[in-house]
Amino acid sequence: MRRGRSLWLSLTAAMLSAALVYGLYVLQRDQLEQQETIAVIVPKRFIAAGERLQRSDLELSRLPVAAYTSDMVSELGMASGMEAAMPLGKGEALLAWKLNEHYLHPRTGESTFQIPKEYIRSISNGIRAGDRVLLYASGAEEESLRIFPESVVVASVKSSANVEVDSLEQSHLMSLAEGNKDGMYVARRDANAMIEYVNLNLTEAQWLQIDRLCKGGSVKVVIAYSPESYDRIKDEREAEGKGENGERE
Repeated sequence: MRRGRSLWLSLTAAMLSAALVYGLYVLQRDQLEQQETIAVIVPKRFIAAGERLQRSDLELSRLPVAAYTSDMVSELGMASGMEAAMPLGKGEALLAWKLNEHYLHPRTGESTFQIPKEYIRSISNGIRAGDRVLLYASGAEEESLRIFPESVVVASVKSSANVEVDSLEQSHLMSLAEGNKDGMYVARRDANAMIEYVNLNLTEAQWLQIDRLCKGGSVKVVIAYSPESYDRIKDEREAEGKGENGERE
């Protein structure tokens, strides 16, 4: 009986020793892997161009240090809430230049439409690319009305020379990126030309509604700047724990 107990104790000790050795191996392997790889953000699924990234769409993945480049995104907070400037493949390392904060690209279900000049009654001279605008229908006989309850995004505003209308000293988009409200105001006042062409990001249904209203010629569109442009980005940054300068507080 003593011999059997001794054999059992020896077997148990051998199993514990083997488990300890394996545990040390796994720990050393993980430590070595941590030293030789780096964590980056990758999409969990295919992301279409113009689609806004949610935290649930992203995860961490480890890459060999040799494959890492400085433009790879390594923090969830840097990508969550951003817009995909181009299609993003599932599991591919997320690159900062493929993300767009100011939503100039049309979202999923939208396209960029240039509003014909003959459809426009007036344009607020203060609007710039990246702004949100409200659209109103105005006619000589018909009652004026707001076309859409929501604002829409301005993709670009061009002069008659097909040049983006902006400040020559400090662009509106640069001020927007910096959270510089004063700079945005100056860009609206110090513009290099009058607006001739406006491109808006619209759904197909929105464009068809505008076309139905205006193609007869009796109704035209009034494009008005909406303060929602700056307030929306400010609210989003505050919700993510950022200040107006775009940095974490």
